[in-house]
Amino acid sequence: MFRNREEAAFRLAAKLHGRPFCDPLVLAIPRGGVILGAVLAEALDADLDVVLAHKLPMLGNPERALGAVSETGAVYLNKAGVALQRRLHGYLDHERQDQLREIVRCRQLYRGDRPAAPVKARSVIVTDDGVATGSTMLAALQILRRQFPLEIIVAVPVASPRGLEAVRECSDEVVCLLQPEDLQAISPYYQEFDQVEDEQVVDLLRTFAVARRRSHEAS
Repeated sequence: MFRNREEAAFRLAAKLHGRPFCDPLVLAIPRGGVILGAVLAEALDADLDVVLAHKLPMLGNPERALGAVSETGAVYLNKAGVALQRRLHGYLDHERQDQLREIVRCRQLYRGDRPAAPVKARSVIVTDDGVATGSTMLAALQILRRQFPLEIIVAVPVASPRGLEAVRECSDEVVCLLQPEDLQAISPYYQEFDQVEDEQVVDLLRTFAVARRRSHEAS
């Protein structure tokens, strides 16, 4: 168990410290992943940005995922999503549009006029506070792979073995601290797992960007 997201991030950073990265970039999945991303980026002397991918919830059971949609509109469906695709076609299309609208809102809020950080030929570390089904992470990885990074490393504190197996197929390396067989949700593995609000994400990104700019100017 982890005390909170920050403590989990420090433990991940210790696993990654000293590796020879090329122009490293940490990409965090909002919202909770941004807390880990800020810690990792500072520890690894990396840039920080968000990667936006939203879960497509199961009809009538929003805790379960049918897949996810990325900020480009690309959709990833897990096995349940594929099995129900024909029956739920109208629902999936409607949910995709809803999630895309939310992604646009988040993109404008988190980045403003700033473009997404370039990925090509860089060591990219993708993080979140955990992986359950892996749908959201997979949607993010699929779109990142098309941008030709040098390598993609997924770094998460806790994940289900099934979710992690799918993530491994879409990344070059996975660093995960806990892989409980019976994982149903991420929150039980943290003593403190408070809801992360948009304002906190914006503040973390802004504070990190200012500190990073000042560090570059000083050097």
